[in-house]
Amino acid sequence: MDDDARYRGDATALAWAALGGEAGLTGRVRYGGARGLLPARLPVMDLARAAVAVCALAAAELTAARTGGPLPAVTVDDGAVATAFLSERHLRVDGRAPASFAPLSGFWCTADGWLRTHANYPHHRARLLAALGLPDGTGPAELAAELAGRGAAETEEAVYAAGGLAVAVRDAKEWAGHPQGAAVAGRPLLTLAPLGAATPPLRPPAPAGDPLLPAAGLRVLDLTRVIAGPVATRTLALLGADVLRLDAPGLPESQDAHGDTGFGKRSAVLDLGSRAGRATFEELLSRADVVVTGYRPGALDRFGLAPEALAERRPGLVVARLSAWGEYGPWGARRGFDSLVQAATGIAVTEAAADGTPGALPAQALDHGTGYLLAAAVLRALTERSRTGGARLATLALAQTAALLTDVLPRRTAGPADAYDPAGRLAETDSPVGRLRYALPPVSFAGGPTDWSGPPGEWGTDAPAWW
Repeated sequence: MDDDARYRGDATALAWAALGGEAGLTGRVRYGGARGLLPARLPVMDLARAAVAVCALAAAELTAARTGGPLPAVTVDDGAVATAFLSERHLRVDGRAPASFAPLSGFWCTADGWLRTHANYPHHRARLLAALGLPDGTGPAELAAELAGRGAAETEEAVYAAGGLAVAVRDAKEWAGHPQGAAVAGRPLLTLAPLGAATPPLRPPAPAGDPLLPAAGLRVLDLTRVIAGPVATRTLALLGADVLRLDAPGLPESQDAHGDTGFGKRSAVLDLGSRAGRATFEELLSRADVVVTGYRPGALDRFGLAPEALAERRPGLVVARLSAWGEYGPWGARRGFDSLVQAATGIAVTEAAADGTPGALPAQALDHGTGYLLAAAVLRALTERSRTGGARLATLALAQTAALLTDVLPRRTAGPADAYDPAGRLAETDSPVGRLRYALPPVSFAGGPTDWSGPPGEWGTDAPAWW
């Protein structure tokens, strides 16, 4: 086995072990495709490949568990992985490239270092400006002038206190010495454990159709936003699940973001703060197999959505919880995004430009990587549930995925990159919002799907009901 093949297998084995999978199964994964993609100082391609590999392996394992047949062969193509990890950049809507970051989102030089802000959503932009005492019409130049006279750490705290999003840029040593960094370092990549009282094994009936998709007949409530959670539930939809995304009426999602991650799903608005909304949710929960949440820890508990409460009302439920910083430490209740986690954990410094300006990974790899790991955790939980019964709880965090990238996976000297044209991994389709060009799914196993069942519709326009 050459060094490249060994590294590919080692990263997959590490992630598969975190999921509690049978060790010998990772040797059945076959790798290929162009080399040298997603180039960075950190081993981004190794992370991306491993996350997709364990997701495909978990899908194959669930297929075998449901059919009683052998484990389907799993293949991972680096070109497919790299293209999928850039899916939001490849998206076109009637030929238009969606906007990525808003003008007030980015790196800013402060009096004593750098600060990263996230103001893509209107309410986050408003809170950022309010924390700094700036008027609503503030532009990038005015924000830069204001931040130039402030300290990065003090601004971080002031913005978070106002409900906004900003973090001081730290190097790896500073993050290791931070209380949240220390809390992250003491925990595993992810957890997957029994939840609540024991129940008999639950084997969903095999629906009609050949071949059987591993998640066919399963119902998933998707309470996630932005990239990581929606990538996970987009993958479950690919694998046959009936995925219903639920959003609060006061938190509209970008249609472009939904255009990227809404494939195979339906999208509804539901007010959990109203009596009617809660009643509708309870009806949905009574028939659900999986609930995936992506809000900051504790944010949904007041609606009865804490994992233990959900499992008590729906025995055998699989609950998956995703957060930015983890459910522990001084930042456990804070909001966060991939770009902010990169800035706080030393990644932005490691990937800095020659002039010292903080940099970024070649993809939002924490989001996408965690998304595929989250889907893999759900699939593994469903397999275990079919064998032993009982509810399961999976917990993941972007900061834990960052720790895998920065502290666990070995860094390697990059060899020459192969020429690669992503066109072969892109497709087009008509949709209710226009003609879409999109990245095809990277999860591949024998007999598995090669594309989603349908394109996304308009965000929030479906009925909150199961098919």
